[in-house]
Amino acid sequence: MSDKVIISCAVTGSVHTPTMSPYLAITPEQIAEQAIEAAEAGAAILHLHARDPADGRPTPDPKVFDRFVPRIKAATDAVINITTGGSTRMTLAERLAYPLQAAPEMCSLNMGSMNFSIHPVARKISHWQHGWEKPYVEGMEDLIFRNTFADIKHILQVLGRERGTRFEFECYDMGHLYTLAHFRDEGLIDGPIFLQCIFGILGGLGADPENLVAMRATADRLFGRDGYRFSVLGAGRHQMPLLTMAAVMGGNVRVGLEDSLYLGKGQLASSCAEQVRKIRRILDELSLEVATPAEARALLALKGADAVNF
Repeated sequence: MSDKVIISCAVTGSVHTPTMSPYLAITPEQIAEQAIEAAEAGAAILHLHARDPADGRPTPDPKVFDRFVPRIKAATDAVINITTGGSTRMTLAERLAYPLQAAPEMCSLNMGSMNFSIHPVARKISHWQHGWEKPYVEGMEDLIFRNTFADIKHILQVLGRERGTRFEFECYDMGHLYTLAHFRDEGLIDGPIFLQCIFGILGGLGADPENLVAMRATADRLFGRDGYRFSVLGAGRHQMPLLTMAAVMGGNVRVGLEDSLYLGKGQLASSCAEQVRKIRRILDELSLEVATPAEARALLALKGADAVNF
């Protein structure tokens, strides 16, 4: 079972806007439908953000999460992974509002403050569906995605220690691995560590194969090959090539419209499930088996779907 590949699917995120794709899930109904379809296609973990149903802007409102998270749980056995990153414009209290209420099996946890931006994309769009979108995208140029040591420690304590939640540790740069090791050494993180290596975000490591190799080698030194499970997220057009490389290296993979709006060159993905099915075909061709939700829970030592508050 240790050789099986966990497919994560990040359904909608907070970076892309409705103008960028007509297929981006906006309403609670759309988020639920895309998540359920992705699980049926083979995603063992569903990574979830919420959006304002009226105009698609990111929201931390627990009432919006409550409109789709219980429905997904009722319809699938997938592990539900709730963001603690939210968006760069949310306070830490806003980002944690729903995770603290829901006490999920898993949450994402960003391992450092950083420049995080897609502002150059705004130059390619002449007409926006909603008034908030253009200033939101352009404004990323002058924002820092805050994840201080104190922020990370707080999340590890109130979600990890107090609620039994485990984490998808999101590492956008080499230094984030050392931050993760610091908190392991402080006794705030127990294994197995689920490490999400992220490439191709402006402000983080570029999507070069050499960077993936370097991240893996550094993680091996810091955590030992048996002390963690690594997964890879390739942003935009880098999604499938990097995920294929990660799978060959023994890693796990993450797809979804949060990370890339496309299925292939110039071809928008019509759903998250379409990306799940594509990476699953690639894994099949590589003779790699896909982990079920139950197997993912065992591999990551999760507390189980019966121990959450939704």
